[in-house]
Amino acid sequence: MKRERCAVRPEWRKRCEDAGFSFHSIDGVYWDEGYCYRFTSAQIDDLEHATNELHQMCMQAAEHIIVKERFAELAIPQPAWALIRESWDEDHPSLFGRFDLAWNGSGPPKLLEYNADTPTSLIEGSVAQWHWLEDVKPGADQFNSLHEKLIAQWQWLKSEHGYKHVHFTCAADSEEDGGNLDYLRDTAMQAGIEAPWISIEEIGWNELQLAFTDLDEARIETLFKLYPWEWMLADEFGNNLRKTKMRVIEPAWKMVLANKGLLPILWELYPNHPLLLPASFDRHKVLGDYVKKPLLSREGANVEIYKGGEVIRADGTYGEEGFVFQQYTPIPNFDGNFVTIGSWIIGDEPVGIGLREDATEITMNTSRFLPHYFE
Repeated sequence: MKRERCAVRPEWRKRCEDAGFSFHSIDGVYWDEGYCYRFTSAQIDDLEHATNELHQMCMQAAEHIIVKERFAELAIPQPAWALIRESWDEDHPSLFGRFDLAWNGSGPPKLLEYNADTPTSLIEGSVAQWHWLEDVKPGADQFNSLHEKLIAQWQWLKSEHGYKHVHFTCAADSEEDGGNLDYLRDTAMQAGIEAPWISIEEIGWNELQLAFTDLDEARIETLFKLYPWEWMLADEFGNNLRKTKMRVIEPAWKMVLANKGLLPILWELYPNHPLLLPASFDRHKVLGDYVKKPLLSREGANVEIYKGGEVIRADGTYGEEGFVFQQYTPIPNFDGNFVTIGSWIIGDEPVGIGLREDATEITMNTSRFLPHYFE
């Protein structure tokens, strides 16, 4: 695994925008193709195997949490417990997720967290970096079958679960979420699914029909939401969720995986596993340097790293729900650039990676995205 300087394509902005990747320069520099990462095929195999094993472990952990009803440890409100159990017992299907890994190319990758509910950096990880490969490294390959596998998963959802008409929603004021949502809608439509867009703020409720409705008062049978479960549960929307049979992607059972409380439970179920870091709900059970993470934090918000005598903090609005503590592991540093690997799972299959860089060891929403290739 090496970081390499690359020639920037003269028309890279147009190439990104033609793919629907309009937010390539959000917060100044987001997409950064002045550098890239090179892997060997053996390293890609290692990442694929690690991702597959982590997925299997997380599915076992989900079953354990639900059967043992360990929801309170994850600060999941009691009214949501029945939703979670129902979605698990009825095998409500999942579309995707993303594991964030610390890895420098040797030894086992280490799981930092699992983005199981609302993972983003999808369009840049699929079509944008694939177009970069075609233009810059046409003789090389890339761990990236996201686009094809997304379409295939939508086709499976349609044929096996009857998801023929899916409303897509996110917050109206988020350009990044909107870009990811439009891309996902496109993959669904390529699979033959009707995929109307509606902002989360525009979704209505029909008390007589016990149904959520769109702007035409049509019943929403299936909802894909790029909007966190805990936000939906926090208002009247959540109360109505318990009255309706609307199907949701990601399903409610993914709440137990999209929670940092998963980390200590994984360590409890798989102690000393080479892909895991020691983690606990109790600070004093994690020896040495450690990282303090809110249960529901996203994009590095309110994460604190304690190493040596140094403390590195990221601002945010999380923490009231509680914390977990995970043993610190160094994030690979290439000339002052700390890089984490996001490894994607679609359905039950590892399908590709995306790399994020920052000047600190905490990956945040402003962290840069860099393409990769392997030989």
